[in-house]
Amino acid sequence: MSALAPAKINLVLEVLGKRGDGYHDIYSIIQTVSLWDSLSFELADEILFQCSEPSLQNRDNLVIQAAELLRKSYDGNKGALIELKKRIPWSAGLGGGSSDAAVTLLALNKLWDLQLPVSELSTVAAEIGSDIPFFLYQGTALVEGRGEKVTRVSPLSPCWFVLCIPPVPCPAQKTREMYSKLGKSNYTDGRVVKNVLENLSRDGNLSNAPLYNVFDVVAVDAYPGLEEYRRLFIEAGAQDIHLTGSGPGLFALAPNGNSAAEWSRNLRKNGLQTHVVSTFESQVV
Repeated sequence: MSALAPAKINLVLEVLGKRGDGYHDIYSIIQTVSLWDSLSFELADEILFQCSEPSLQNRDNLVIQAAELLRKSYDGNKGALIELKKRIPWSAGLGGGSSDAAVTLLALNKLWDLQLPVSELSTVAAEIGSDIPFFLYQGTALVEGRGEKVTRVSPLSPCWFVLCIPPVPCPAQKTREMYSKLGKSNYTDGRVVKNVLENLSRDGNLSNAPLYNVFDVVAVDAYPGLEEYRRLFIEAGAQDIHLTGSGPGLFALAPNGNSAAEWSRNLRKNGLQTHVVSTFESQVV
């Protein structure tokens, strides 16, 4: 059994406030894109894991955590050999690890014949990480709460994005650090998300929609040198540039595939890692 685990971008990411449990309430429109990791699964007596990136082949990997939690919760007898080929840059805000974990839950649900509905898998996913429930659904979705509430929405018309992965240092526990930099002045009321949802419901087009990421404002302090790479992105031809999730990856919506390819070429002339992607969702086969 094999599957593709796609990366994601937050088209809009608002934070409504801080919760009593220490998490933040988010209000976000998330989209999976055509940059993916590949996973394969075979039945085995125990859970075995192999990864093409040696630094990620350890028991902390979300793939292992997902497999072990699912087996502990529903079937303690079966195992699997899981092979992961990484392509999504990690620690860039693209959700690669969370996507790998979600696909693992979906695949093992089939391989072990558990027949669990996605809603029940989502409960397991939320125990592991806030981004994982979204990847059980993929496509275009509204995500609320701390990430556990996912609602599929009107899909985007096919469109192109350019991703740029700046070589900047990341703080330890990057996502937690980024949230810690937010204050009351950064909290919003969900208005940007609602405006984009209205655009999508009319024609699925993002061209006139205001994209937004709450972390754009605090990223300068978190990622030294990021503004220089944002400037290079603008010089490459893009205008409306935002972080991918909590960063430090950057993305821009391109008017067409040719423009996306041109922006990418211009960025690569400066030695930057880029990816030209489009809207995408996968299936476990």
